[in-house]
Amino acid sequence: IGAEFMPPLDEGDVLYMPSALPGISPGKVTQLLQQTDRLIKTVPEVASVFGKVGRAETATDPAPLEMFETTIQFKPRSEWRAGMTPEKLVQELDQVVQVPGLTNIWVPPIRNRIDMLATGIKSPIGVKIAGADLQVIDGLAAVRNVPGVTSAFAERLSGGRYVEVNIDRERAARYGLNISDVQSIVAAPIGGEEIGETVEGLQRFPISVRYPRELRDSLQGLRDLPILTDRGAQIRLGDVAEIRVADGPSMIKSENARLSGWVYVDLHGRPMSTAVREMQQAVARGVRLPSGYSISWSGQFEYLARATERLKLVVPATLGIIFVLLYLTFRRFSDAALIMATLPFALVGGYWLMFLLGYNMSVASAVGFIALGGVAAEIGIVMLVYLNQAVAARSAGGRLNDRSELDQAILEGAALRIRPVAMTVAVIIAGLLPIMWGSGTGSEVMRRIAAPMVGGMITALLLSMLVIPSAYSLIHGRAKAASGVSFFKFWGAGTS
Repeated sequence: IGAEFMPPLDEGDVLYMPSALPGISPGKVTQLLQQTDRLIKTVPEVASVFGKVGRAETATDPAPLEMFETTIQFKPRSEWRAGMTPEKLVQELDQVVQVPGLTNIWVPPIRNRIDMLATGIKSPIGVKIAGADLQVIDGLAAVRNVPGVTSAFAERLSGGRYVEVNIDRERAARYGLNISDVQSIVAAPIGGEEIGETVEGLQRFPISVRYPRELRDSLQGLRDLPILTDRGAQIRLGDVAEIRVADGPSMIKSENARLSGWVYVDLHGRPMSTAVREMQQAVARGVRLPSGYSISWSGQFEYLARATERLKLVVPATLGIIFVLLYLTFRRFSDAALIMATLPFALVGGYWLMFLLGYNMSVASAVGFIALGGVAAEIGIVMLVYLNQAVAARSAGGRLNDRSELDQAILEGAALRIRPVAMTVAVIIAGLLPIMWGSGTGSEVMRRIAAPMVGGMITALLLSMLVIPSAYSLIHGRAKAASGVSFFKFWGAGTS
């Protein structure tokens, strides 16, 4: 059984979030957006498609121009083709939408927003490479051929194109200009300078002034921009500065005060823990990290790792508390150890049913196993109480003198619990079967919670009827043989 943080959720809609190469023009982005929308709409189950590129007019949306966000709404399930499922639908969409230069990612909308707010990663699995030099980070992120994924996209950190203006101090000094004078020419006439504000109703708009586009849309046009010196001489910007187009980062990301580059990995049809383990092995073989650089795995896998580390502390502590409570209840170490040792047998059925249903271990299934462990422990405790009472009754009547009489007392005590245990198991299974067959929003999580309990109830019944009485007979039979006293004396001392 593989492991994942939470099972895939069917939210009814799907978010298509491909990434294009940096430096793409707004016109080309619009063309690609319309092209992908038309391809998505060719699938019969799609009701509507709405896409956007770039960022909204808010500081909370740092999306670059090359990042698409397309919301896909599906028709009601009754209008789908026969045998079509959400998983098959995403696979068909991925095959239909194949555009050169775009790396497909299909994610649930709500889950994607939560992941991006928490980790910044828009795909189920992300790789964060941190270091001091963007060029080195970009080279490490390029090694991304990992097995078992539908798509992997490494952000291009050096795909931006910038106009560099390198001011020559000596040439500028010949004309009586300093760095500030030349920079003012670059900042105001080229970049624009705000000179006022206009009010139209309740809206306010800044007024910005700069040279017309035809004077600044080429390198030669920038070099020919006029500069009027304090001495009255008119010179060109190219006379005092070197102007060229240079490569640079399209976006700079930092985390924990270190520059970082991200790799987005989309995963379908495989357990997250198994896939990440293979990816880590592939990266360890193919990537040699320089000193001062590190690789961390993020996205939903980050949640899974945190939950696993927390469970490593919580589960042993919980088992220890349960053992202490059992010891305080029975006043015998052997009885408390018997319940704790036989408890895993009740969990076997839950694992087998999850394996047969193709479920992975997740936080939801862990909740189901915790509930199963509580019910199984309760059944075992009641069975043990009835066994102790039956043996104590025979001991008080003087009918506990050999091993056969001990076995007979165990049979009598276990027989009293057959009907109550069977009714308990039947009621629990009957109450959980509707959840197993249910559908709709959230049913994926509820089925993962119910599956361990349904399968575990069957083995819990066998545990109560067979394992606990047999283990009880072995433990107390050996205790009598070791003590060399009669069963009457043994139980008289134990129950007084």
